[in-house]
Amino acid sequence: MSRSAAATEAYLAAHQALASMLPAAGTPWLDHRRSSARDQFRELGFPTLRDEQWKYTNVRSIIRQAFTLPPAESGWMDKGQVDAAAVPGMDTYRLVFADGILVPQLSRCDDLPKGVTVTGLADMLRTDPGRLEGELGELLGEPTHGFNAMNSAFVCDGAFVEIGPGVVVDRPIELLFISATGGEGRLALPRNLVLLRAGSQATLHERYVSASPARCLTSAVSEVLIEDDAKLHLERLQEESERSFHIGGLFAEVGRNACFTTNAVTLGGALVRNDLVVNLNEEGAEARLNGLYVVGGRQHVDNHTQVFHNSPRTTSHERYKGILNGHARAVFRGHIRVQPDAQQTDAVQNNHNLLLSPDAEVDTMPQLEIYADDVKCAHGASVGQLDKDAIFYLRSRGVAEAEARHMLTRGFMADVLDELEPLPLRQYLQHRIDRLMSAAREAT
Repeated sequence: MSRSAAATEAYLAAHQALASMLPAAGTPWLDHRRSSARDQFRELGFPTLRDEQWKYTNVRSIIRQAFTLPPAESGWMDKGQVDAAAVPGMDTYRLVFADGILVPQLSRCDDLPKGVTVTGLADMLRTDPGRLEGELGELLGEPTHGFNAMNSAFVCDGAFVEIGPGVVVDRPIELLFISATGGEGRLALPRNLVLLRAGSQATLHERYVSASPARCLTSAVSEVLIEDDAKLHLERLQEESERSFHIGGLFAEVGRNACFTTNAVTLGGALVRNDLVVNLNEEGAEARLNGLYVVGGRQHVDNHTQVFHNSPRTTSHERYKGILNGHARAVFRGHIRVQPDAQQTDAVQNNHNLLLSPDAEVDTMPQLEIYADDVKCAHGASVGQLDKDAIFYLRSRGVAEAEARHMLTRGFMADVLDELEPLPLRQYLQHRIDRLMSAAREAT
């Protein structure tokens, strides 16, 4: 038996042992979804280099170790760790999760506006599972690979967010996922369901940090439904330790004249895979997808995006940038598909990468698939180093070489960072990136 098959069987055995203890076990529709996902996981297994969508990302380092789920109720209560992870100057509604399990005592959602629900998914499943029937799992549909099939098979906990029709949320909603709270070898399987009803508006922060440098695995799935005329600004920030593994999937549907903006920032993790699938289902639907990854050492980050223009007069603007140091490796595979009836589509996709080390490597594969003739579509990609002439220009005006390189690198990523909301978050991430880059310079 191969290592991948053996790892799959181990998790299937764990599922069999835990199935009756999962939240809302015995609910017919949920049992059916879990068992179907379990069968799909058995069939799919973990991805290998033979899978076209994973040919540049080897997950062998993940499957060689067994990771275990935390208890159904977390005993972790480190308020100091939560305070340390807070963004200075930013006021949010907040849910805190320890290894994927909600910690109500550390969360802060008591004064939510009328018409807004922010709670744990497990609590919702236990108290009102009918409210999730027809919603949970619908946007993901058929799992695209073994990791999100495993997430669907267990469905332990995560966040449930619903913004009622016409409601405008006054401050960001923060989902803070803290991994490695249970020490070495912990498995976190957050499952998030976000529903913006017609005409609503919200900003959501989905953050992943580590309590310790212990090796752990986070395999997260977020489903996002944005109904007609609604607007969602979603920040996805991954800052886990460089010994952690992170597999994240975001699956979104955008309705008529609705707008979805997401900024995905990856700073941590030994191996990171970010899947993003967006369906623009009605006329006037718009998606603005931004990404920034700043990695070094032997980190590996793989961004895999798919945008489907399913109706006429839809718009997508995609901009991903990477900064790599050391022996880091990045993969970008962007796919835009314009369906036959999606006339007057406007789609732009760009991926640009800056290599600060001769040992860093990037594989970038932008792709357009167009089946309509009245469209405006473009894509581009680049991989390069800092402009020597620009460095010389700054040095000739008295700027030290290290500072000149830092200024140019900051300028390279500025347009992505400027999209982050609100300002305190932008300042926090700029400071974090400055520290990472300073540490990388000192290491060399």
